[in-house]
Amino acid sequence: MLLKEVKSLIKKEVALEIRQKYAFGGLLLYVISTVFICYLSFKRVIEPPVYVALFWIIMLFAAINAIAKSFLSESRGLQLYFYSLASPEAVILSKIIYNLVLMLLLSLINLFFYILFLGNIIQDMPMFLLSLILGSFGFSSVMSMVSAIASKANHNVTLMAILSFPILIPLIMTVIRFSKNAIDGLDFSVNYQYIVMLVGLNVIVIALAYILFPYLWRNE
Repeated sequence: MLLKEVKSLIKKEVALEIRQKYAFGGLLLYVISTVFICYLSFKRVIEPPVYVALFWIIMLFAAINAIAKSFLSESRGLQLYFYSLASPEAVILSKIIYNLVLMLLLSLINLFFYILFLGNIIQDMPMFLLSLILGSFGFSSVMSMVSAIASKANHNVTLMAILSFPILIPLIMTVIRFSKNAIDGLDFSVNYQYIVMLVGLNVIVIALAYILFPYLWRNE
């Protein structure tokens, strides 16, 4: 039953995204134009620390713009309608999964244009792609839950930024170090601790969202 509800809600999210093409188009414009501005600003080979930091800064703001609308764009009446049709667990899981797919797509697009304009200095591409997956998972889980909380406070976007900041800082710092090691081509044993930290953080956030969101949902 839960899986069926999640699938139906994800289909609803996809249908809304297709209907509102301007939203995804705006995200693409942001990613591509920001990478191009970085290219115009440097016009030379960027050092690995700057290379990876700029990449994840772009992804951070893309995530804020992409995921903030998860609950903030939904009216109270629409949320009440979902309340009568699906379980809260299905709602939060569908949001996280859909936002994960969206973030992965944006990450790959960002990586493509990043390499196109700024060159490819990544020595271990599979490891870098793993950092994209874990980083995207972290962004989607953290910001989906925070968006739900902010939607209960008169859709306060400022509150979302304040609440997500303490959680996103360790996530970003860890994924930057992980990505930097992938660029340098360091051995898997060096990155193992970062993989465990990212997986652990994602599991904890998703578990908390799954447990706590129903109580938040009941306050509707």
